[in-house]
Amino acid sequence: MKIYADQPARALRQVTTDLLLVGWVLLWVAVGRAVHEVVSRLAAPGRTLEAAGSSLEEDFATAGDRMADVPLVGEDLRAPFDSARGAAAEITAAGVDLQEAVAMTALVAALAVAVWPAVLGIVWWVRRRLAFIRQASAVDRLVRRGADLDLFALRALVRQPLPVLARLTDDPAGDWRRGSPDTVRALARLELAEAGVVPR
Repeated sequence: MKIYADQPARALRQVTTDLLLVGWVLLWVAVGRAVHEVVSRLAAPGRTLEAAGSSLEEDFATAGDRMADVPLVGEDLRAPFDSARGAAAEITAAGVDLQEAVAMTALVAALAVAVWPAVLGIVWWVRRRLAFIRQASAVDRLVRRGADLDLFALRALVRQPLPVLARLTDDPAGDWRRGSPDTVRALARLELAEAGVVPR
């Protein structure tokens, strides 16, 4: 399997593209983390509410316990404090629920911001790299098995732009049909270079 081109300049471009993709993904991970951080700050009121509710619960529990110590009427005096303690517990629960809702919102917002650009970049990169790997590997395999340069010369005649062919010779197709070794080699080199393979 051929992952990088034989030509140093093209291989360098491919490695640079790979590194740029890693940078792109890391950039969006950082953006996602920043969004998560900003949205998570909205949980502060929930923490305040939870702390206030917990404090009230403890105060009402302490007051209720003291009232319960009053002879004969202690339990009757304690009842309102127990009710207030229950209300404080609901405040505490509301604070916890608010924090959980903000945490979930922060996670969803971070994923929504970070995942799509990163995934699109990865999909674009994978498609380009797989196309190159398939083509270069097939061409490299043919070259190593000693395939005739005529195959690559013919592909170059069909696929290369006319201005490129015109720079090689005045009659590229005619020279190829006549079996001109220089023309066949030049055409084959064009096709091999496009596939990222240097002829041996």
